[in-house]
Amino acid sequence: MRHSAIILLAAGLALAVLVVFGDLAAVRAAAAFICIGAAALVPWRLHDVAASRDDVRAVNPVEAAAVAAVVAGMPDPAVLLDRAGRVLHLNAAAAQLAPALRKNELAQFALRSPEIITALREAIATSEIRRATYLDHVPVDRWMELTVTPVPVPTLFGGSDKCMLMTFHDQTPLRRVEEMRADFVANASHELRTPLAALSGFIDTLQGPAKDDVKARERFLGIMHNQAKRMARLIDDLLSLSRVELSAHVRPDTLVDLVPIIRQVADGLELLARERQVTIDIDLPDTPVWIAGDREELLRLFENLIENALKYGASGGKVVVSLSQALSGEGTPEVRVMVRDFGPGIAPEHLPRLTERFYRVDVGDSRAQGGTGLGLSLVKHILNRHRGRLLIESVPKQGATFTAAFPPAMPPVVA
Repeated sequence: MRHSAIILLAAGLALAVLVVFGDLAAVRAAAAFICIGAAALVPWRLHDVAASRDDVRAVNPVEAAAVAAVVAGMPDPAVLLDRAGRVLHLNAAAAQLAPALRKNELAQFALRSPEIITALREAIATSEIRRATYLDHVPVDRWMELTVTPVPVPTLFGGSDKCMLMTFHDQTPLRRVEEMRADFVANASHELRTPLAALSGFIDTLQGPAKDDVKARERFLGIMHNQAKRMARLIDDLLSLSRVELSAHVRPDTLVDLVPIIRQVADGLELLARERQVTIDIDLPDTPVWIAGDREELLRLFENLIENALKYGASGGKVVVSLSQALSGEGTPEVRVMVRDFGPGIAPEHLPRLTERFYRVDVGDSRAQGGTGLGLSLVKHILNRHRGRLLIESVPKQGATFTAAFPPAMPPVVA
């Protein structure tokens, strides 16, 4: 516009000189000035129109920063596509999930899963929501659920168009929980079916061939009694595990002294210790050691730990139970109850899985000892409810040490 003003000023001065000192008529000079002015102003007017169109294009609703901010703020991986399938916006989670995604490029080239491409094409063709589940192998195996949602967006001239919002949700935790549930039901059914089959078989035998055999009847009844106790123990453990899991989010608030609880458990297992020819050495302080806990659950916890040491570490001839106070790795105080045996120990590859339900190092030996495969899983869940932790250390042929660590509590105020 400044250039137009300069041109008009120069033209006006030139025409004025010609009118004053030359023979140019004033009417013709005015006409010439108008023509020159029009020629100077029209290009700039066209430039202003083009610039205004660029400004309108810049405020395209789909390209607005607010839309980009909404997509970026979504917690799950999200990608916004135009109707042709080109990427308009994507958030950081989507870029991490599919690094090949690029703005203004077709998403089909970056997302090569057939389930994704099929769902996207159907959503574009029908303008309806489409869902798909697929297995993503990179960087690790994950089950992902894709939802393609057509989103109506306003256009520049008052109409509307469809964009495609793709969101991804990681289904892997739910799949794993479902697999764990199925495994649990299968394992529990198997563990119950085995003693039931034995009981049924011995009952048939006693009703048939061994009906009048006193010696066989006594032997079979003893086996049936042991199988019945095994079933009762398994059902008891299952019910205890269920109760602990239901109250896992509620931390116990009753103050309990660990010293008499441990003594009570050790005294109760003295008969088993004599049968296995194992001595129980107890190293406990003379003063109370308080924690916030559930007394019945703690009795069950220490019973499982000490009983396991008596059964599986019997060859060592001794089990040591001690209580101490120490600092955790984070420097916080904690109460530690350590149960150590001097038996064959546990191979390193088994240690991470010992607290899994129904996991056994030696299935035959565990069943022979009357184990259900749920003891350490119950210990772990009880400790989780008490905000504690389980430490397991073992060296083959040198025994194993199981340590239950609890946060301490202030002693009760005596009125």
